[in-house]
Amino acid sequence: MRTYHCLPLFIWTYMFYAVDAIPLQEKVNSDLPSKRMMSLTKDGKMLHRTKRGWMWNQFFLLEEYTGTDTQYVGKLHTDQDKGDGNLKYILTGDGAGSIFIIDENTGDIHAAKKLDREEKSLYILRAKAIDRKTGRQVEPESEFIIKIHDINDNEPKFTKDLYTASVPEMSGVGTSVIQVTATDADDANYGNSAKVVYSILQGQPYFSVDPESGIIKTALPDMSRENREKYQVVIQAKDMGGQMGGLSGTTTVHITLTDVNNNPPRFPQSTYQFNSPESVPLGTHLGRIKANDPDVGENAEMEYSIAEGDGADMFDVITDKDTQEGIITVKQNLDFEDKMLYTLRVDASNTHPDPRFLHLGPFKDTAVVKISVEDIDEPPVFSKISYLIEVDEDVKEGSIIGQVMAYDPDATNNFIQYSVDRHTDMDRIFSIHPENGSIFTLKPLDRESSPWHNITIIATEINNSKQSSHVPVFIRILDINDHAPEFAMYYETFVCENAKPGQLIQTVSVMDKDDPPRGHKFFFEPVPEFPLNPNFTIVDNKDNTAGIMTRKDGYSRHKMSTYLLPILIFDNDYPIQSSTGTLTIRVCACDQQGNMQSCSAQALVLAAGLSTGALVAILLCVIILLVLVVLFAALKRQRKKEPLIISKDDVRDNIVTYNDEGGGEEDTQAFDIGTLRNPEAREDSKLRRDVMPEGIFQIRRTVPLWENIDVQDFIHRRLKENDSDPSAPPYDSLATYAYEGNDSIADSLSSLESLTADCNQDYDYLSDWGPRFKKLADMYGGDESDRE
Repeated sequence: MRTYHCLPLFIWTYMFYAVDAIPLQEKVNSDLPSKRMMSLTKDGKMLHRTKRGWMWNQFFLLEEYTGTDTQYVGKLHTDQDKGDGNLKYILTGDGAGSIFIIDENTGDIHAAKKLDREEKSLYILRAKAIDRKTGRQVEPESEFIIKIHDINDNEPKFTKDLYTASVPEMSGVGTSVIQVTATDADDANYGNSAKVVYSILQGQPYFSVDPESGIIKTALPDMSRENREKYQVVIQAKDMGGQMGGLSGTTTVHITLTDVNNNPPRFPQSTYQFNSPESVPLGTHLGRIKANDPDVGENAEMEYSIAEGDGADMFDVITDKDTQEGIITVKQNLDFEDKMLYTLRVDASNTHPDPRFLHLGPFKDTAVVKISVEDIDEPPVFSKISYLIEVDEDVKEGSIIGQVMAYDPDATNNFIQYSVDRHTDMDRIFSIHPENGSIFTLKPLDRESSPWHNITIIATEINNSKQSSHVPVFIRILDINDHAPEFAMYYETFVCENAKPGQLIQTVSVMDKDDPPRGHKFFFEPVPEFPLNPNFTIVDNKDNTAGIMTRKDGYSRHKMSTYLLPILIFDNDYPIQSSTGTLTIRVCACDQQGNMQSCSAQALVLAAGLSTGALVAILLCVIILLVLVVLFAALKRQRKKEPLIISKDDVRDNIVTYNDEGGGEEDTQAFDIGTLRNPEAREDSKLRRDVMPEGIFQIRRTVPLWENIDVQDFIHRRLKENDSDPSAPPYDSLATYAYEGNDSIADSLSSLESLTADCNQDYDYLSDWGPRFKKLADMYGGDESDRE
């Protein structure tokens, strides 16, 4: 097979790419039996592979063809073609019929469209030749390739439109900053269309770029962030190896210089001036100073300190971490009279120095701070912050026990007046001399009641009463042996009737309100009046206790039920104090083990095993029973009493008999008329004698008649009181006052005096009152002859 090319370039390309076409051709033809070398026998005859008639390799075509006609690709031809038009060429595969068109008579192939290698760089097609008449393939189908040759139609493109990078300031020349990358879509294996070269368009002379790798580097030494912090660099990428005619693309790189600690702090002024009153409290802020550092972040952090020298012990400086300022504070109390001006040296130094730049000098600065102390009117100052005074408790009233001292710290040195804060001495036990501060007593002292007295002394300037100071004074009362020892408790001591000589019946201890510095030491002895007791012996145990021992064999409670044993007790302090304590010893009957059973003919319930609680319970039960009996009797008695009036309509006379007739007005022994004339001699209240007083009625007390009134008026008042008395029963009663008045115009309404009347009474109605009045009806209700 022969292949014709339209351009000499195709001939050169064919020789260059021959190695690429042969394997593919062999691979395609390997599937066809006619393309194999066979060594087979058939019917005993050797079969040989027929030599193929196609003779071509791959075709080549330039991309982006801009001509008006179709682009000629190549020609297919077989040696079986005689030129008579009997053969027909057929093309199949990638783009056959649409992109690639073949002349079926001549085998010429044309490209009907403009091709782009970046879209598709390789087309695989199949060609065959058939006989028009018979339709038989003259040549078996064969595969061939059309490759698209690249032209430089794509510019380089960076992976980013904008790059951001940073580099420390003061970096050396050649320090890498960032690498930029550009890619070209053209074929890197064909010519220089995809060979990219980098160059810098903007950013010189500060930065440079490597033309092959695209690495941006610093180009100037010691670039300072403080002078310029941000840079904009423009990088160009150009293909064709940077030659003229190549395509290019650009990108922008923003480069920031990061800070390093290459600048020491500097005070904007060398001297600062502050004023402070002498009375400011400790820790007061007097002022702020600040050193400037052009660095940022932790490189600008600094610390302030006061150098050794004047005022270093009086003031302090602290660092404000937020503002990086130094705050001057008061460390000790200031005194204008002591010193009026302080000169401080304050240092400001970086806390994070960079060793690479220490050669530039010390990273600190010093400023002078002058502080003037202002004088103010200060209160008096005591010589001590507190006073302790010790005084004996037997000190006499008006005695000086101590002294306090205060002075005016001001230059004027005003006079001081002293006084006692009475809120701390409510009993006014102490006082102070207003001029010299001497403290003296106003009342006797007693350590046993108050061992300590805490008072407050006030010192006030005479010229300015607002300026005053207070100081506590602790007064300790020292003990004087002024109390005699005494028994620590009340002892109930008994001795058994069957006691033997030398038997311990009681151990006594004593107490003393005094508090000697060497501790208590007590002694026990019999009283001098009875140095030798025949019944008991006092034994001093030498430990502030004494034992009472029996001295004879047996005691009798019938002969002597109680013994009194006086004991002399004294201490060893000065002056010696002594007292006599009397121990009461009862004689009791005991069992064989010495347990008490009874004393002085009184049976002790303790021996029977009853406790005090049991005795109290029994006593309460007895009392409750007695109360119940009394209540029951009172209730029964009240039920037996009959009312004097049965109903509201039952109104009748009552006869009250007192078995005392009296002797009339001449009988001065029966009644003392003087009582009526002396109202004060009467009883305040008297109950009615004709009825039994009820518990529900309150006894009404009459108003006393203190003035001297007439007897007649007295009786009238009593009548009025009885008429208005709510507790009086609704029936007639006879109240005798031994004085009836003169010439009464009204007759007596009482039936009790009916016997003296001239007319006869009719008592027939008594028979209508029921059986209770039957006897009266018989006595008064009959005929006159019957009554006689």
